Amino acid sequence: MKAVSVVTIRKELKHKSNEELAELCLRLSRFKKENKELLTYLLFEADSEQGYIETVKQEIDDQFDLINTDSFFYIKKSVRKILRNTKKYIRYSLNKETEVELLLYFCKKLKHMSPSIKRNTTLQNIYDRNIEAVTKKVLSLHEDLQYDYALALEDI
Repeated sequence: MKAVSVVTIRKELKHKSNEELAELCLRLSRFKKENKELLTYLLFEADSEQGYIETVKQEIDDQFDLINTDSFFYIKKSVRKILRNTKKYIRYSLNKETEVELLLYFCKKLKHMSPSIKRNTTLQNIYDRNIEAVTKKVLSLHEDLQYDYALALEDI
């Protein structure tokens, strides 16, 4: 089965009643964990962006605490997983400030991790790429926020 475009779906959704839309959302949430997570964000956490950021930061902390530091192989796998999850949560929000805040926090945790990431090229590259991405995103924000996040970048 081939999926139709978003434009076609949008047109079709306009013809549905509220009950039918609610039923479609519930049915959609049964199929994939990400769909359920997105609906959770939209229904419960979109109102309080700062609370959402704190929740994600807490999850990042928990994931960094669980990293197996026996070898750099396990560390790299875990760091990539944490980054993948962080970017997934950023996608839910679609807010540039949230993206900058979460990526900065990820980079800060990565930099202060033990053993040091300076001893591994791959981890250092992950860190450098994310700092570069944050720097680019900061330029698209409001001037006041640019200044605040520039200071945060310097601290890291």
